Amino acid sequence: MQLYALGINHHTAPLAVRELIAFDPSHLNEALHDLSHRQEVREAALLSTCNRTELYCATDDPRAAADWLATYHALSPAKIQPYLYQHPQQAAVRHMFRVASGLDSMVLGEPQILGQMKQAARTAEEAGTLGTLLGKLFQRTFSVAKEVRSTTAIGANIVSMAAAAVHLSARIFDTLAGQRILFIGAGEMIELCATHFAAQNPKRITIANRTPERASNLATRFGADTLRLDQIAERLADYDIVVSCTASPLPIIGLGMVERALKIRRHRPMVMVDLAIPRDIEAEVGELDDVFLYTIDDLGQIIESGLESRQAAVVEAEAIIDVQVQGFLHWLEAREAVPTIRALRETAEQMRRHEIDHALRRLARGEAPEQVLEALSHGLANKLLHGPTQALNQAEGAERLAIARLIAHIYRLPDHD
Repeated sequence: MQLYALGINHHTAPLAVRELIAFDPSHLNEALHDLSHRQEVREAALLSTCNRTELYCATDDPRAAADWLATYHALSPAKIQPYLYQHPQQAAVRHMFRVASGLDSMVLGEPQILGQMKQAARTAEEAGTLGTLLGKLFQRTFSVAKEVRSTTAIGANIVSMAAAAVHLSARIFDTLAGQRILFIGAGEMIELCATHFAAQNPKRITIANRTPERASNLATRFGADTLRLDQIAERLADYDIVVSCTASPLPIIGLGMVERALKIRRHRPMVMVDLAIPRDIEAEVGELDDVFLYTIDDLGQIIESGLESRQAAVVEAEAIIDVQVQGFLHWLEAREAVPTIRALRETAEQMRRHEIDHALRRLARGEAPEQVLEALSHGLANKLLHGPTQALNQAEGAERLAIARLIAHIYRLPDHD
């Protein structure tokens, strides 16, 4: 049974492929149950974000896990195979440490991913698929990420998706102070974006969400008003900037809806930022002359320009991760020896009990305690040494030499070479 990390991310797959195997957060528990019914996978956790879908698991057959990732989404395995990466054991541990530390993110050092990994661990625990191996690995992963963020500058001057969205919008409008902004969704990403845009003092902020209570709570924070999702079509023309990030499996804003809004706006430009996976805004919208549509991949290109200041911290972070990977692998190796250690102790305990029982019977017969103790110590020593002595006597050639060296190492015998 080995640990594996497999999946696709923004490095290996375009947005059009990533959205095909993204998981609805509300269905992750169900998906883990489906996977756990396969005997090949003993432990499993799923991480599904805008930029990656990854499966962390303990299995003897990673190919079965990779095939499941495709078939669960009604795709043939060949559809995602060119984009799929698969990391066994040591590489899997390193990968998870790097992901949690923000070294594998589109925004180098971004802190959101750590919270998302913690949620992935909680979901796996609720689903009953977080076993001893993955549980320990997640604990160590969170510890490593904390060390990296607290001892290096990897998190300094973060250029976030939210900040990049503001930057792109400012390219189209001279100032954001007079613009009206519609946020679709009420999750963490929308909250971050609303925080950044609110700092620009826009003319109006509106929150639209499937759950009115969440929209209302977020609107209260930013002095915004709210909108029902079914009102977006009739009110879309009122907004200059639209930022959307929901878990909807289907687009919320379609081509026809935007065309009608542009006609009402007399073709005044609109900035639309789609941060969702799958996409909330139909891709064809980006072909309209008066719409500036940006996806998370577009924002990633903007973010690249701010990476230089954090590159020095990467070297320090990688050094920390190197040490921590070796530490976790040592724990894994020690864990593999536990059954042998347990069996050795049980065998020794049986020998001890046998000699004690024999000694008690001799004492009951009235034999001298000194003689009984002497016999007990000889008998116990002979039994404990019988196995290695027999193995040494029965071996020949190179095997005998190897056993002799092993015995000398175990018992710290003096070197007679």
